[in-house]
Amino acid sequence: MAGAPASELERMRAGQPYRPGDPELVALRKRAQRLMHAYNDTVYGDDEARARLLEALFGVATDAVIRPPFYVDYGSEIRLGRGVFFNYGCVVLDVARVTIGDGVQIGPYVQILTADHPRDAGERATGAEWGRPITIGDHAWIGGGAILLPGVTVGAGAIVAAGAVVSRDVAPGTTVAGNPARLLSRQS
Repeated sequence: MAGAPASELERMRAGQPYRPGDPELVALRKRAQRLMHAYNDTVYGDDEARARLLEALFGVATDAVIRPPFYVDYGSEIRLGRGVFFNYGCVVLDVARVTIGDGVQIGPYVQILTADHPRDAGERATGAEWGRPITIGDHAWIGGGAILLPGVTVGAGAIVAAGAVVSRDVAPGTTVAGNPARLLSRQS
């Protein structure tokens, strides 16, 4: 098949089934774990050290405020806008691209999960997985304990209530809540 991604990393980035146990992917996750461990152990107020560690994790400098602990798969698949805020205990499983717009506020213990798995038990047993990207628009607010599932988009200015499980796109300027998340209101 001409043009097919050659490596498991390329397959992962293309949203195709890949093997997470591939040595290159394991090494990249271990690198991210070392950086997260160092970040999570930084002393409050050591902004310089935190900035250096986040730059190493994401591959670019960021002005995001991320309260530790913070957990990712790779870090390299996360794109942060200006002025992003993560509260304590957030998890971002970034096997696919995670794009977070400017001024997004993310509450404590939010999970942003791009990783997906086969629904068939036999296929799951092979260990294959894939990812679907997640996008959060500018100035959205994700309440504490919310879970964003693979492939969703949260529109600009939207609010995801605390504890919501988002399995479908959230329109800009709306508020959703519940499991699964349902529309509560629209901004006028």
